[in-house]
Amino acid sequence: MDPNLALPADLPTPIDDGAAAHLTGMRLPDVSLAATDGTRVSLAKLAGRTVVFAYPRTGAPGHPNLVADWDAIPGARGCTPQACGFRDLHDDLKARGVAQVHGLSTQTGAYQREAATRLQLPFTLLSDASRAFAMAVRLPTFEAAGTILLCRLSLVVDDGVVTKVFYPVFPPDRSAADILAWLDGEGTAKA
Repeated sequence: MDPNLALPADLPTPIDDGAAAHLTGMRLPDVSLAATDGTRVSLAKLAGRTVVFAYPRTGAPGHPNLVADWDAIPGARGCTPQACGFRDLHDDLKARGVAQVHGLSTQTGAYQREAATRLQLPFTLLSDASRAFAMAVRLPTFEAAGTILLCRLSLVVDDGVVTKVFYPVFPPDRSAADILAWLDGEGTAKA
């Protein structure tokens, strides 16, 4: 792993507050989201197996954290390492039957395009800047500096229905590897 993506050892561990328990088995609503490749994506309409990882916000060079105590917020730090984990294991996910991978945040498309290009992501990031999708499925959120952000979670979606929820996700740089382990175990039954 790139040493610049290393996470501090003392990050607070997020707790499972039950805010994502309702998602398993949910048929996703048809909400169109702007993707970093210029298309629009409705997670409800995607055929096959999809992995979606929601994250608060990726950092950008020269842009400080949203708040000074960002690292003290459980689950806030680690968006870039999480995205890079999915980048690095993208081929492994595809080899296990994942048809598509998408990142999801409330950041604008322009901000996400910069991150997708800089990080050389082989998948799209989806912008839910209006929070239409987040509100429709009641994704867990938190607020920092007056901005509503998504809590970090990952979904395995089969033909528009949530099969598996990973929440909370910690450490974030292990998110893709945790999904691979699940796919190699009980997740293979749905492939």
